[in-house]
Amino acid sequence: MSFQAYLDAIEDRTGKTPRVLVDEAKGRGYDRADVKAGVIVDWLKDEYGLGRGHAMALVHVIKKGPTISAKHVGSTGTHRDATDTLWLDGRATRPS
Repeated sequence: MSFQAYLDAIEDRTGKTPRVLVDEAKGRGYDRADVKAGVIVDWLKDEYGLGRGHAMALVHVIKKGPTISAKHVGSTGTHRDATDTLWLDGRATRPS
């Protein structure tokens, strides 16, 4: 599953765009450097029923922003992404 596909699945499961969840996390102070990933994973599991893989994709965006490593762009296989910048504003508004 690509990084973007994880974010799309999160939107499907929670009804919230990744940007809304990132903003919610920032409001809780989860974007601070001293907050461990496990705290965020637990919040996403308890609040939204997300599993570890989906939660960790969102942890990356919360902590590092929407840019991913270029090694995942255009590579072969199921984990490839079309671009190194993830779309956070929802599937319906993503440019084609």
